[in-house]
Amino acid sequence: MTILQAETAEIQPLLSAYSPRDAKWDTHRGNAQTIGKHYDQAEHFARLGERIAGCSTSLGFALHTDTDTGESRLKLRTATFCCVRHCPVCQWRRSLRNTARFFAAIPALQEQFPTHRWVFLTLTVRNCEPDHLRETIKGMNAGWQRLIQRKDWPALGWARATEVTRNEDDGSAHPHFHVLMMVPAGYFSGRSYVKQEEWSARWQHAMRLDYMPVVDVRAVKSKKEGQTLQAAVVETLKYATKVEDSLRDAAWLYAITEQLHKLRFVATGGALKNILKDDMTNAEMIAGEDPAESTPDAPSMWFGWKPKTRHYTRTK
Repeated sequence: MTILQAETAEIQPLLSAYSPRDAKWDTHRGNAQTIGKHYDQAEHFARLGERIAGCSTSLGFALHTDTDTGESRLKLRTATFCCVRHCPVCQWRRSLRNTARFFAAIPALQEQFPTHRWVFLTLTVRNCEPDHLRETIKGMNAGWQRLIQRKDWPALGWARATEVTRNEDDGSAHPHFHVLMMVPAGYFSGRSYVKQEEWSARWQHAMRLDYMPVVDVRAVKSKKEGQTLQAAVVETLKYATKVEDSLRDAAWLYAITEQLHKLRFVATGGALKNILKDDMTNAEMIAGEDPAESTPDAPSMWFGWKPKTRHYTRTK
């Protein structure tokens, strides 16, 4: 049932029934509830559990009609977020906001650099024990600075995000960088082109490693040719950690909470400097994927989170 259909039918008590496209709120808030309970079980992290318990418990929406398509949908106008790094709701909202910021900047970039191309780069190091994660990422950040300070650094601008995943076999941590680079039009045919083997060698040298690290580099092509810019942006700006890892393993959640405390997970430079943000205001989190960070229309309907049923239900 679409929102327009729901308006003419009996009022739907559940957010997911009234607006199926917003059913994801139930999923993210349900996951947040589980993460909050994990934190509650550890005295050292109880305060984080308390903050997550109060996160996005009441959502105020306005009904918005797209002037181009005529489609009506709900837009979030009021909510309070906890801003805990590993809260699934807040991770989702940060990812949406940064993705929207990136795409909003593309028209100006295209005007300034009309012939530029994009390259998607993934840089890795060997897995480490969870309690060595902080040291490993700090070392990667230092290696990154050495890499981009090379005279033959090819990018006009870059956006970098850190991701940490858990190895299911041995429980080790796998930190890696996703980088979206804007390069000159002649990069792929000129002397500045860097093959994958050379990227591995440069990363090894920058990191001062005694082994050859795994590096993946791909040209961002047209929709017909392969990976599109949209897909590359989404891959770059996805969650810093996998929610599923923390849901399954509370010990992993506790470890990454300690090890990743106050570390920055997004960075930008060159023509893309300041295009992304690691810390966001509540207003920015509300805006999410919307182009604007604030809108004048007030919420017209409210939904509250019900912990027992794990659904958002209409309150007024």
